[in-house]
Amino acid sequence: MKILIIINDAPYGTEKAYNALRMGITLLNDQENIDLRIFLLADAVNCALPNQKTPTGFYNIENMLKIIINDGGHIKACGGCSVARGIDKLKLIDGVELSNMQEFAEWVVESEKVLSF
Repeated sequence: MKILIIINDAPYGTEKAYNALRMGITLLNDQENIDLRIFLLADAVNCALPNQKTPTGFYNIENMLKIIINDGGHIKACGGCSVARGIDKLKLIDGVELSNMQEFAEWVVESEKVLSF
């Protein structure tokens, strides 16, 4: 089953990215035959930046994205959103790719379930 999770919020400040990634990790761990795709839009493109340092005991979005990637999930970040925030030339977490609206639209059409956070 193809599942798309769309994240719109920054990695920290609200818990939307955190909860979206918790859901993604749970799907990959608890369900069989899941093709998980995550698309980062708007301020969520900042989730893809490496070297995040969070206080001990606080969730770390970078680590959560790496878990999803290592478990076979696919993660793309909106290229236009990245350009608008000046991060399009920065290195992203290994396994995260810049994308575009055409690919995002394809992912939506191909997905059997779409969740938006």
